[in-house]
Amino acid sequence: MRSDRNIQRPPRRAAAQRDTGTTPAPAPTHAGVRVSYAESQRPPARDHRDHQDLRGGERQRQEERPTRQDRPVRPDRPERGVSREARPWDGPAPAERRDRRTAPAAEGRPGRPPRPDRNTPSHAPARPRREAGPDPSGRGPQPSSAPTPAARPSWEAPRPAVPAPARVAPADAGVRLSKVMTERGLASRREADEWIDAGWVKVNGQMATLGQRVTPDVVIEVDPAARQQQARRVTVLLHKPIGYVSGQAEDGYEPASVLVTPGNRWAEDPSRKEFHPGHARGLAPAGRLDIDSTGLLVLTQDGRIAKHLIGDDSEVEKEYLVRVQYTRPGQLPEEDLKRLNHGLELDGVKLRPAKVSWANEDQLRFVLREGRKRQIRRMCELVGLKVVGLKRVRIGSVVLGKLPPGQWRYLRDDERF
Repeated sequence: MRSDRNIQRPPRRAAAQRDTGTTPAPAPTHAGVRVSYAESQRPPARDHRDHQDLRGGERQRQEERPTRQDRPVRPDRPERGVSREARPWDGPAPAERRDRRTAPAAEGRPGRPPRPDRNTPSHAPARPRREAGPDPSGRGPQPSSAPTPAARPSWEAPRPAVPAPARVAPADAGVRLSKVMTERGLASRREADEWIDAGWVKVNGQMATLGQRVTPDVVIEVDPAARQQQARRVTVLLHKPIGYVSGQAEDGYEPASVLVTPGNRWAEDPSRKEFHPGHARGLAPAGRLDIDSTGLLVLTQDGRIAKHLIGDDSEVEKEYLVRVQYTRPGQLPEEDLKRLNHGLELDGVKLRPAKVSWANEDQLRFVLREGRKRQIRRMCELVGLKVVGLKRVRIGSVVLGKLPPGQWRYLRDDERF
């Protein structure tokens, strides 16, 4: 057999040099190693006859291998009847898997429910929402524990949505009974609620209930026991000194109600009532006096009296003696005195007509039917007057009289504001 593997062919560069007759340059020597610049020799190509002989030898070896039928049968491994073609690594084809199990008969299969329409709302329970924010346990957000509605089968038809009936308030709802009683002057709102809760009020002959609404033309009856309880509520007249506030404590100043004690009661009190500790509780001022003002102050437990004195529609007169100084040259003009009687306004609101006159050369007498905050002092500033002292001497028909500063007395039964 002929082979060209051992045939040595000369390099091409060497052949070209022989043709030109030139002498190749000597190769440099580095550290005793000779380096050649000749091209590397390529392995000779095999002859086609060698390939045929190789393919023949391979075919012969494959023919000598025993086939599946000629192999000996192992007793520990069952013989497979049908050979399986080579499949990918993911296993047999799906068709072959379905062929290996027996399909049930058509009449023995359980019926499947029809698939719901995509447009039909699902009744399946909603997935629990996860709470936002960091979890202190470090396990991430946990689903909320809110209960979810029970799931319905997908084949069950959804129930039709029934709208809730609209709540319509009756046309004759009316107003609260306590408000009607206050408007009629029977009691204050607080007292009316207490009487209704105690069962002392009837509406059209029927027992009233707390929070009841009525029409304005109803007949209201109050039990005499409520009147007796109201009669036990006291009203105190106090000569408030400077340095006390009328209502609740403010800016470190005490309220005037702290002066209502047995030791501060006026010795010449014409009332024969015996003092009781409960008389000093729940006293509310019916009208205010500034901290730097003095005079008559009414403290009462009776809501009707408070409404009568300081209500929006109150027409009770309050009289004051005001000591003033004129801050402009000369004397107070007569036109400014007329403006004090009528023509001034505070905070863009016109004041009610008042009665202002000279009590003496440096003191004015004011009679008002309203009580706005620091009203007299602000009125005087508008005409150039400075208030030096202010004292209230009368409320309605009740006068301060000889009551000393810091002392108090009971309102007599015959006194009316």
